[in-house]
Amino acid sequence: MKHRHLGSRPLEVSAIGLGCMTMTGLYGASDDAQATATIHRAAELGIDLLDTSDAYGRGKNEELVGRAIGDRRDRYLVLTKFGNIRHPDGRQGVNGRPDYVIEACEASLKRLGIETIDLYFQHRVDPDTPIEETIGAMARLVEQGKVRFLGLSEAAPATLRRAHAVHPIAALQTEYSLWSRDAEAEILPACRELGVGYLAYSPLGRGFLTAAIDSLDRLEEKDRRRDHPRFQADNLARNQTLLAPLRELAAAKARTPAQVALAWLLAKGDDIVPIPGAKYRVHLEQNAAAVDLVLSDEEIARLDEAFPPGAAAGERYPPGGLKRLNL
Repeated sequence: MKHRHLGSRPLEVSAIGLGCMTMTGLYGASDDAQATATIHRAAELGIDLLDTSDAYGRGKNEELVGRAIGDRRDRYLVLTKFGNIRHPDGRQGVNGRPDYVIEACEASLKRLGIETIDLYFQHRVDPDTPIEETIGAMARLVEQGKVRFLGLSEAAPATLRRAHAVHPIAALQTEYSLWSRDAEAEILPACRELGVGYLAYSPLGRGFLTAAIDSLDRLEEKDRRRDHPRFQADNLARNQTLLAPLRELAAAKARTPAQVALAWLLAKGDDIVPIPGAKYRVHLEQNAAAVDLVLSDEEIARLDEAFPPGAAAGERYPPGGLKRLNL
């Protein structure tokens, strides 16, 4: 497995990470034994970056990751997040208050069964709490040895600059893939200006870029993607028309569409680390093999043209999710 530096911080991670969110039921049924085997296989392949959150499965995802890495902690870099909350009445919200930062970190450490979190991210920016106050509390966790490096998820460039002025931000995480190229306009340039690493979540478009989801029937009844606009019937049908060049290039190279999509993303900069989710070892192994796939400039340009910014039909989140983005 190849490795990449996260910005200017003294932190090196595998060129592809492992997103653990789907391991606890958000995209259909879960299987703890299968998920644990996948996490163990990641280390065998040289993938050391694990991405989780206290919001995934309401803490169950962290507990799963903690059990899986228990006797092999030194083989992984654990990234977890805080800030996405659910109110007693079921409404979702965001909390970045300093006292909550400390409380959330202690709870995550306990669920993960570790003494130090390698990368601690604010999952969503709290519009009611100045980012300086949130990052100040996170910085105190670094001073206490409970966290090594800090990060932000879905933070706008202006927010990133304000946060970075309080304490160095190791990495920013936003959605980036062939069908979600918003990061190219301002976010990636801001990261590079500040020496902040970049983690691309949903680099396979929540599975769309595997070219295997051609109808809602492909998704289980409780799969959260059924609520996402891009997977709704009309939008999904229009989005299918984007896939032909990806399929053709994958066939010509005897690779999967997912591997080509990841290779395209890796070619966009040595500071970019995709973190595709994988519940099963076979998908993890296919993703890992993408680091050795080199696309020519002409092939990259062909994909750029096939998936121009804004090409996808439908917003990337349902209305409630869009409201929590820091744009």
